[in-house]
Amino acid sequence: MSLLLLGGTADARRIAETLHSRGVPVLYAIAGLVRKPELSCTVVSGGFSQFGGLESFVKHRRISTILDATHPYAEKMSATAISVAKQCGINCWRYYRPQWQPGKNDNWQSFPSWDDLLKQLSSKKKIFFSAGQITQAVVDSLGRDQSAVLRTAAQPQLLLPNTFTWIKAIGPFKVDDELALMRQYEIDVVVSKNSGGNATSAKLVAARELNIPVFMLKRPTLPISEREFRDPSLAIAACCELFSCGDAQLD
Repeated sequence: MSLLLLGGTADARRIAETLHSRGVPVLYAIAGLVRKPELSCTVVSGGFSQFGGLESFVKHRRISTILDATHPYAEKMSATAISVAKQCGINCWRYYRPQWQPGKNDNWQSFPSWDDLLKQLSSKKKIFFSAGQITQAVVDSLGRDQSAVLRTAAQPQLLLPNTFTWIKAIGPFKVDDELALMRQYEIDVVVSKNSGGNATSAKLVAARELNIPVFMLKRPTLPISEREFRDPSLAIAACCELFSCGDAQLD
């Protein structure tokens, strides 16, 4: 029996490496849209459609537990994992990366949906989209007098007008580089998801230093899993206990 770790984040990769080093039979799954990580454990890239879907994969690979450590905004994958686990009668746990919290001098506004956020974006002129892939509807919502910088890890499949500048980049990012980018493009608002973690938090520090407001898209509400962890060490300890392995400290 094996553990299926649904990944795609730096935390997930570290958890997978630690579990593998402790003797847990772990399979690390990733969509593979950006890059395939080099890990010591088995890596499954390209989604589950190639195997007939997640349920088929779970049954044929004799998965006994799913650990969902996907991005906090990966709603569809998280919901599918819960559903398949119930159908197959196996565990489905989740590592839920802690959210960023605004500091004393931060100027954040939080929005429950893109529609709500876009209504307030009309007053801004130079927008920095650092929220992963966006939709064509978001692009089309901007006025002719607005310009935007869109930074993503993979090329967007969108029709971008000449008022958009696309930057391909993968974190972690440095504060000095974020400051330089915001100054170069004279950014007056940063649009972000509350992803948490350290890889992309430098933009928030830069926005604070430049007194630029941050429009933050709130996290979606995910279906409740059997066990949820906010600390990767606790997720590792639980998996090690389940598979009767050794020391559960995070490497």
